[in-house]
Amino acid sequence: MHAALIEAASRLRQAERSGQPCAPVRDLIATALAEDPTQDPVALAYAVQRYNTLAAIDAGLRPVGHKIGLTSRAVQKQLGVDQPDFGLLFAERARGDGQPIAWDDTLQPKVEAEIALVLEHDLCFERHTVADLIRATAFALPAIEVVGSRIANWDIRLVDTIADNASSGLFVLGSRPVTLDKLDLVRCGMSMTLRGEPVSVGAGASCMDNPLNAALWLADTMVRHGAPLRAGDILLTGALGPMVAVQPGDSFTAHIQGLGSVTAAFAAAQ
Repeated sequence: MHAALIEAASRLRQAERSGQPCAPVRDLIATALAEDPTQDPVALAYAVQRYNTLAAIDAGLRPVGHKIGLTSRAVQKQLGVDQPDFGLLFAERARGDGQPIAWDDTLQPKVEAEIALVLEHDLCFERHTVADLIRATAFALPAIEVVGSRIANWDIRLVDTIADNASSGLFVLGSRPVTLDKLDLVRCGMSMTLRGEPVSVGAGASCMDNPLNAALWLADTMVRHGAPLRAGDILLTGALGPMVAVQPGDSFTAHIQGLGSVTAAFAAAQ
């Protein structure tokens, strides 16, 4: 891999280790691109992501699925893209429903309510259908993703967030599984509250018109990347409403119609 991309990966890892956010990495990706303009900058950003996820696996972290980011049409327009991105989920970054989350567990946290799908079968076709996805899904769970950026002040563009594992931080899953035939994934309403007051509202349709659309995109994309989705994988399908910044001591509860609720509770800063 190009030396500039290795430096980008190192910059992000050092931010993670030190707890000090770093400068964006788009300058280093631009350096690699300048030496070979035939390269795709998005592909270079995913190369940085892959370098760091492999390093995490080598260090003993266990992959358990993927998150899908940039599912909001407004955010896509803001970043000048027409499709989502993805990052890897690790068991060590999972937290239980209502379990206290240490303030230093992630950098610059924000929360968003999502629908998580848990697979029962592999998804290995070059192009999948909704029927393939429904058949492969064991159940859904309510989820709160704690997005976090290693990049200071969330000063990100598309290649920055992709390189930074799609700005993945932590994730919290509810504990009551619901099969898809019991859900209206498009019309299900979502309300996320902080101290009893709504801070984010939305619905299944807010996620690419249907969370299954996001999951289908991921299934097809991972086959092209040579890493198909497998039985047991957790898929965070994307935000159902706006992200909300977190302060120490905050406790957020997301209520999703038909799925119940899940709580992300943050400890006070040390």
